[in-house]
Amino acid sequence: YILKNLHPSCELCSTGNSSGVDPAAATLSRACHTAVAVVLGFILVLGFLGNFLVLLVFSRFPRLRTPANLLLINISASDMLVCICGTPLGLAASVRGRWLSGHHGCRWYGFSNALFGIVSLVSFSLLALEQYSVLLYNAQTNSSQYRRAGFAITASWLYSLVWTLPPLIGWSSYGPEGPGTTCSVQWHQRSATARSYISCLFVFCLLLPLMLMIFCYGRILLALQVCRINGSPAEHREGRVLLIVVYMVTGYLLCWMPYGVVAMLASFGRPGMVPPTASIIPSLLAKTSTVLNPIIYVLLNHQFFRCFLYMIRCGSEAPPTPEHHVRPSSNAAWLHTPNPPRDRTEYSTRPNMENSTPALVPLHYYAT
Repeated sequence: YILKNLHPSCELCSTGNSSGVDPAAATLSRACHTAVAVVLGFILVLGFLGNFLVLLVFSRFPRLRTPANLLLINISASDMLVCICGTPLGLAASVRGRWLSGHHGCRWYGFSNALFGIVSLVSFSLLALEQYSVLLYNAQTNSSQYRRAGFAITASWLYSLVWTLPPLIGWSSYGPEGPGTTCSVQWHQRSATARSYISCLFVFCLLLPLMLMIFCYGRILLALQVCRINGSPAEHREGRVLLIVVYMVTGYLLCWMPYGVVAMLASFGRPGMVPPTASIIPSLLAKTSTVLNPIIYVLLNHQFFRCFLYMIRCGSEAPPTPEHHVRPSSNAAWLHTPNPPRDRTEYSTRPNMENSTPALVPLHYYAT
């Protein structure tokens, strides 16, 4: 339906099959393939440039590599790999109107996109968990937090491999999806093994990370709310954190939930419930995550943005970081921000290289 709106002549050819057999048997018109190719071209260019700039800034300014930002680097790296290893194959197939890389290329495309996509999804939830644990237990960046971040990054890749290797060894399979110009898990198959795999993928790789994100960010917002009620000037910070949380959760739901829902409907619904044309839209939305992630998860970070501006002004190295002071407490951990610069000139020319976190939030105000 959406593709028809993109081009009036975009409709299924007469060879389309609504019985839900092999989706590769149902092809799109030339106009539809062109529209999909244009969208994929924009996703490829914008996703590659956005994630490349993110990785470039992090490599240029070592002081930005805080434990939480290491997870952002992991997300950008996985998105960059999608742009390099997956999207060009789909773009070439849409330009030609058919899959060009053969059976093994199709399996590689499905496996690599699933692997890198799940790494991003898991990293989102681990990022929320890292920020929540810093709020709850520790106010200072130390070696243990870096070890924990390294463990989280390793765990995200191992967890993704656990769920993306089974189709290569017999639990479900990778193959053509939609009109046959992309490949993914065979969610249109209706066997018991295929349905069990799709169900596990939906629960453990989509719903579980989402629920962890909602829990962690909900607790962070609760801490800020309680702090404001008790007289701390945190109202502005609370509004900003709430805005970022809304962006993150909305982006997550917009990019990935339609794909998961369509996969479940195709696997458990009546045959033909999800036609090939409709399956293209969720697939494209999932790929747009490579474009949205650098904006939502990184460019909203004020310190990163100031470093980016500093870099394009040809700064040779990162400016010095202001000293940090943590208010002592015997029964609570404290979040902290750098002391304000002593003059406005220093503020305008020296970006703060640390994470932007709410200041002095006493954690003993709310129950854990």
